[in-house]
Amino acid sequence: MGKIKAVCISEKKGTVKKNIDRCEIIIDHGLQGDAHAGINHRQVSLLSYESFQEFSAEYGNIEYGAFGENLLVDGINAENISVGTKLRCGSVILEVTQIGKECHSGCEISKRTGRCIMPKEGIFTRVLKGGPVQVGDNAEIFEEYRLGVITASDKGSKGERIDKSGPLISDITKEWGYKTVCSTLLPDDEDELYAEIVRMCDVIGCDIVITTGGTGLSQRDRTPEATLRAATRQAPGIAEAIRSGSLKVTPMAMLSRGVSVIRNKTLIVNLPGSPKAVKESLEIILPALSHGVDILKGNTGECAG
Repeated sequence: MGKIKAVCISEKKGTVKKNIDRCEIIIDHGLQGDAHAGINHRQVSLLSYESFQEFSAEYGNIEYGAFGENLLVDGINAENISVGTKLRCGSVILEVTQIGKECHSGCEISKRTGRCIMPKEGIFTRVLKGGPVQVGDNAEIFEEYRLGVITASDKGSKGERIDKSGPLISDITKEWGYKTVCSTLLPDDEDELYAEIVRMCDVIGCDIVITTGGTGLSQRDRTPEATLRAATRQAPGIAEAIRSGSLKVTPMAMLSRGVSVIRNKTLIVNLPGSPKAVKESLEIILPALSHGVDILKGNTGECAG
C-alpha cells in the first residue's frame, strides 16, 4: 500500500506542473485543469516518490511536479508494474499504458542537471474510473474483483423473456473494477439458486455474487431464502441501504425481501429483477461496496480506528 505525496497540474503547456494537493480526475481524460490531459493513452502520469527523493538528494532541492508528473506516489514504481497493470489511487482506477517516455524537447530538470528520470521511470496511464484524488490517499496495485451474476426468472430460463438485468449488472459494475467471471440464468427454484450461489462462492472463488430477481412476495420468489441458506454471516446494511434509497423513488420498494450476506469470504447481494431497479440499486451501493469487499478479503482495515 502506497501513498500519494503530490497532485500536480500545469494549466498551460510548456509550463512546469505545480502541486495543488487535490484534484478531480475525469474518466478517459485526466486531471481536471491539466493542459496535458486528453483522450489518449497517457492521461495521467505517475512517478515514484522514492526515485524523486534520490534524485533530489543528489542534485539539490527539486519541487514536486518538476518532472512533469501528475501524481507523485510513494510505494509504487516502474519496476513492480507492467503495461496493463491497474492502479487504484483513492477511489480512482488507472490502467498502465506505457512505462517511460522519451523527452524530445528536454524538460527543465534535464536542462539543469543533464538527466531526467521520467524516460525510464515515468508511469503513464489512462483513467478507467474517475473521482477526487488528494495528497494522503492510498495508492496500490489493483486487482479486479471477481463477480458472479445470477438472474432468477422462470420466464427467462424458458426463453420467454430476454434477461436484461444480468448483463446490466456486469456493464455497470465493470466501471467500478468488477470483472464478471461467471453469469447464469436460473428458474425461481430455491435449491437450484442455493447450489449456484455456493458454487460461485466455493468453487469459482467469486469476491462478490450479485443476484437479480426473485425478491418479491410471490410464492415463486425464493432468492432470499436460497441466499440465507448459503450465508455464514449477515451483512444486512447493504440490503437496508437499497430499500431506504429505493423508497425515495417508489413506495413499492418496501415490498422487496432482498437480503445481503457473507459466505466465508464472498459477499452476496440480492437486487430486484427489473433493469430500472437494478440500476438504481447499484447507484446506491457501489460507492461503498468496494471498501466492504476489501475488508472481507483482508486488503484494508475498518473505517474507524
